[in-house]
Amino acid sequence: MKLTLDPGAAALLDALHAAGYAAYAVGGCVRDSLLGRTAHDWDLCTSALPQQVMELFGTEQCIPTGLQHGTVTIKYGGQLYETTTFRTEGSYTDGRHPDEVQFVPDVREDLARRDFTINAMAYNAAEGLVDPFGGQKDLQNGLLRAVGEPQQRFTEDALRILRLYRFAARFGFALDAATARAARQLAPHLDCISAERIQEELAKLLAAPQPGAYLEPAVLAVVLPELTPAALEAAKPVVDACPAGEENLPVRWAALLGALGESDTRRVLKRLRCSNACIEETAVLVRETAGEGVCGSFLLGHESGHSIARPTACGSRVPPQRTVLGETPAHAPERASDIHIRQLLGRYGLCTVERLCALCAALRPQAAPACALAAQRARQLEADGVCCRVSQLAVNGRDLMAAGIPAGPALRRVLEALLDGVIRAEYPNEKPALLAAAQKIIAS
Repeated sequence: MKLTLDPGAAALLDALHAAGYAAYAVGGCVRDSLLGRTAHDWDLCTSALPQQVMELFGTEQCIPTGLQHGTVTIKYGGQLYETTTFRTEGSYTDGRHPDEVQFVPDVREDLARRDFTINAMAYNAAEGLVDPFGGQKDLQNGLLRAVGEPQQRFTEDALRILRLYRFAARFGFALDAATARAARQLAPHLDCISAERIQEELAKLLAAPQPGAYLEPAVLAVVLPELTPAALEAAKPVVDACPAGEENLPVRWAALLGALGESDTRRVLKRLRCSNACIEETAVLVRETAGEGVCGSFLLGHESGHSIARPTACGSRVPPQRTVLGETPAHAPERASDIHIRQLLGRYGLCTVERLCALCAALRPQAAPACALAAQRARQLEADGVCCRVSQLAVNGRDLMAAGIPAGPALRRVLEALLDGVIRAEYPNEKPALLAAAQKIIAS
């Protein structure tokens, strides 16, 4: 078994070997290489003690990341390589970090402390693959299995429970029965993990291609207690139907938590220490796909006369209701008008409109073609520079004040009324026409 090592990692391993130390690439980089994927982070392990690593490569090239745990980060070729001394670990009083570590001479002892067999492999060019726990076979079989006794692994570090489902979702792997059973049984131990770490793992899980099957109820009951089992089950297919990737996390969060409503969704994401940007974007998506939200009212429902059927907090779906915007014949095509799309673009911008369309399509699959057309039209309107915002009007506040309209809240209302009129094609986006319209608005 020969793997292609990252050039920097290979050079560092050669230097450690030349100095008389055992050294290997270890963990995720080995796993990803075996899967034929590009490994982005190359971690190394070695028999050299931290001080010996720093003496070999020089203090300017080394960052003492965690000397007490045997970790030094080496700067090489513009990259960072986390290098850790072979070690075993003592008890985990806090359920997250070892109380003490002991440096050992054998890489196999080091691999025995790791979480899952697919992450417990090491490699160097001289010895090839070191795989004492069958990680390569588990990779080939698409199986996620704990190293050694699952109960012990999860008791040591409860975050490994979430990592189990995150890795399984990322790779589409099955779970070893004993490992899954231990994860469910020990899920309450996640209470001792910080909200930030919980959120990081949930975000990576939600970013996976098809995470629904890996949203384990026993685990979600601990980390997202606001979400009932019924609501979770109803949300799973919606989550899966949303686009994957970190850039689409607000869409996935909205699909998962939307049944809670905007206020509780905000509260949950704030508790999980999500970024303000993620909270605000997710809240917009939840609000605007509610029954009377912008998308609920017209992106899907205006032309057909129905709003979205979204899962409720108890798990059932709200039956479609007639919208307040009126009905059209049953044979009318489901599509959003340019007026509505321009209003959305002006209010939220193109990225959010695209996300709204994606979430609407996931909530109501039969309307997916209409949602795709709406997103395509939004991109075209944006590219064409069609007026959707006050800043795109042919007049500004100074023009209106020069025409005798006083500064203040009334000025803003006039600008917004002008924008609405331009979007509705009541008058052209031209300065003379807008100034005349402004006078009529003030006089009315």
